[in-house]
Amino acid sequence: MPEIRETRMRREPNRQHAETREIDAVVIGAGFSGLCALHRLRDGLGLNVQVFEAADGVGGTWYWNRYPGARCDSESFYYCYSFSDDLAQEWEWSSRYPEQPEIERYLNHVADRFDLRRDIRLQARVTRAAFDDASNCWDVHTEHGEQVRARFLVCAVGCLSDANLPDIPGRNSFAGESYHTARWPRDGVGFKGKRVGLIGTGSSGIQATPVIAAEAGHLTVFQRTPNFTVPARNAPFNPDDQAAIKRDYAAIFDRTRASIGGFPYFGIDRSTLDISPEERTKILDELWEEGGFKFIWGGFSDIFTDPDANEIVSEYIRERIREIVADPETAELLCPYDHPYTSKRPPIDTDYYVTFNRDNVSLVDVKSAPIREITPTGLRTADAHYDLDVLVYATGFDAMTGSLLRMDIRGSDGVRLADAWAHGPRTLLGLQVAGFPNLFTVTGPGSPSVLVNMPTAIEHHVEWIADCIAHMNRNGQMRIEAAEDAQDAWAEHVAEVAEHTLWSKGNSWYVGANIPGKPRIILPYTGGQPQYRERCQAVVDAGYEGFEFSA
Repeated sequence: MPEIRETRMRREPNRQHAETREIDAVVIGAGFSGLCALHRLRDGLGLNVQVFEAADGVGGTWYWNRYPGARCDSESFYYCYSFSDDLAQEWEWSSRYPEQPEIERYLNHVADRFDLRRDIRLQARVTRAAFDDASNCWDVHTEHGEQVRARFLVCAVGCLSDANLPDIPGRNSFAGESYHTARWPRDGVGFKGKRVGLIGTGSSGIQATPVIAAEAGHLTVFQRTPNFTVPARNAPFNPDDQAAIKRDYAAIFDRTRASIGGFPYFGIDRSTLDISPEERTKILDELWEEGGFKFIWGGFSDIFTDPDANEIVSEYIRERIREIVADPETAELLCPYDHPYTSKRPPIDTDYYVTFNRDNVSLVDVKSAPIREITPTGLRTADAHYDLDVLVYATGFDAMTGSLLRMDIRGSDGVRLADAWAHGPRTLLGLQVAGFPNLFTVTGPGSPSVLVNMPTAIEHHVEWIADCIAHMNRNGQMRIEAAEDAQDAWAEHVAEVAEHTLWSKGNSWYVGANIPGKPRIILPYTGGQPQYRERCQAVVDAGYEGFEFSA
């Protein structure tokens, strides 16, 4: 069968460039991070910047992930940039949780509004970047032969952008249609009357399931690990909603920067165990009805650290599943027991559980009967064969490191990043890697990144990077890199903080458990955004303590 189909536009590839251009900075990626970095470095610092983007359009995550039901699970009015009040005031979000096309339109609007496209080269996948110790510059190569030499290299490649396609025997023998949710065709996929198999019940699978089920002849969901999900309660905005948000935007953005999770509300310092069961249930009922991540961040402060408290909230969700799903056996299969709530990436959904009440939807437990192979006509588990016309892989990503290691990045003395991270990623603040001078990673491993509303985390990193470069320019410094001992100390701190939480207890992509052979290490910083920002500022106030400069 053909390989998983990717979104492509009809456009001539970039021609080879014989000459090496010399510029100030290369930014890899044109999603939320890349656009923000280009705007800040070019228009804020006056640098000569080139962005390279593998896709044929801007948007990053929101370019590639156009599967049915793809929707942001942070609310629209703060899942956006805060650096321009004019931008915030002029853009009209249609609903509480925007769908993929709307976010892609927003990012295209940003690219046009700030004249960013002139410095973005599309269909230009970076294949290699090597640091030259003699010149203190990076030589960056693209798949079509272009080469650029830049003083700084900013990796804005996204935490969830390297699609994970499981190595199932016979995968390429399937005679039907195959798609990965992160490489969905631009013109969509028709499911009417077809037998569809969906592998994976993470966030993408949970969003796609109800939409595919509404069209398919029959949908079979192959679930290895059930997931906790709470309702989104999406609803369209009315003009009064828009006006109220825009009047309060400055305060909203201030709250996102000050809160633990980057949301414009603060957690309540109350324990799940210190109040009566009746009062606790009342609070959880209200949060369930309100929907969204406030169920996590606005409920009880001990669900991230106390197993007993977490189990109370976990059982509350299981009870909701049993209420919604009509068939008791299916309901129990959908109830997670093998990980604490939030230790796997917690999705929010629209009609996920109720979808399993449809006559044309089946749930197959592939933990008890694992997938053995893909056949020309379908999928075989340990105890049955399922005839299928379409296979959908909702199998997620090689998170946080995959998109960096996919490139051949070589630092000082030719050391490969893949070798430096052979036993797991080590960074200083998730911003730099020892031995890789003048390389910055936006929301890299060792930073809060995926545990925070992403635009909030992105803007913080881009500002820090821009301020650091400005500091270097003022002081005639050509080179910066993380000191090895400071990086080791930060890695130890990240691991130690995680041990006091439940985030490291699940077999999730937070610890690399979804990729065979990937070192098991906690990838995001779990200490919360305020503590992390304080650390970053303290480093700056101490003269960029832990970083080494060269003139």
